[in-house]
Amino acid sequence: MNSLDLTLTGADVLLPGGSVSRAELAIADGIVQADRAGREVDLSGYLVLPGIVDLHGDGFERHIAPRRGAMKQMAEGILSVEAELAANGITTAVLAQFHSWEGGVRGPEFAGQVFDAIVSVKDDVVTDLIPQLRFETHMLDDYEALPERIADWQVPYVVLNDHLPHDRLAEGRKPPRLTGQALKAGRNPDAHFEMLLSMHTRSAEVPAALDKLCSELIDQGVRLGSHDDSSAPSRAEWRARGATISEFPETLEAAEAARAGGDRIILGSPNVVRGGSHKGNASAVDLIAMGLCDALASDYHYPSPRRAALMLAKSGLLDLASAWALVSSGPAKVLGLADRGTLQPGKRADLVILDAATHRVAATFAGGRVSYMSGDIAMRFLN
Repeated sequence: MNSLDLTLTGADVLLPGGSVSRAELAIADGIVQADRAGREVDLSGYLVLPGIVDLHGDGFERHIAPRRGAMKQMAEGILSVEAELAANGITTAVLAQFHSWEGGVRGPEFAGQVFDAIVSVKDDVVTDLIPQLRFETHMLDDYEALPERIADWQVPYVVLNDHLPHDRLAEGRKPPRLTGQALKAGRNPDAHFEMLLSMHTRSAEVPAALDKLCSELIDQGVRLGSHDDSSAPSRAEWRARGATISEFPETLEAAEAARAGGDRIILGSPNVVRGGSHKGNASAVDLIAMGLCDALASDYHYPSPRRAALMLAKSGLLDLASAWALVSSGPAKVLGLADRGTLQPGKRADLVILDAATHRVAATFAGGRVSYMSGDIAMRFLN
């Protein structure tokens, strides 16, 4: 794919050293250049930042299943997702697809359709799309076939979580919203409840099954993480299995345990934007202030990484370079992507251009190719 050869002038640029300065930025052959390249474009009035690397987002569900059931052309939904990602400055996106007992758009069969669609549009998108599987740990009957399916789906990143309502199930009580959940999955509510009870009663089998599964996935080169850690012991258990990424720890205890163990900590940017967790969990802002965050992810809202980083910088909690690192170089390091995350010569030409006055996204480049551009700034490039 051809990329643009350009020298951007007149803009304020977040430089690799952390300063924001009026500087030239040259791109060619899909990477940032040390010397001028191509034709010059005046971007006075704009701010140029490294492209956003989104470590975990499931906001794409509304594109591939806008009503009950999936779109018949799943690939069209993924292309629509990419348009939204690009419009929000995201140049690398981890699409987090459930493999859950919830069924429907979060069930195993649907997961396969999503991953197949991502592969099918790979050559048609500019944004780097990375599939992630979110596997519910109590689906014991799925363990044996899972490593092979993950390999077939070309999934490099798996996160493990347990969202069974164990307290209710231990008492034999139906969880809230069970009927609606069952109907969305196309199940009889009573049969759905019995399935949940059956999985709960087999909880003692899960740890050994997880040990084996994690070992097999690591041997395949799959990156592992855990989701919604609630305690230090649970984080230690995941670390022992090789799941060294802690996604959205629910408590200060879990986040501190992750940091003490050298694990990577991912927090939700909507938590920052909202000023707290919508579920009453630990405040992302508080954890960031304590140095307990390596990266911010979109979670369920693609505009939030940009907004969260800018809010952190505006509040004075972090300077712009440190705040933006949580959505660029920080997540790139978590994913082991050494080729992106800063505007250093030799790195991928992934960048987002913001209106300096409004901080709205004016343009996004991924690998030196335009993935998004608004009307006003487009005139600068067309003239």
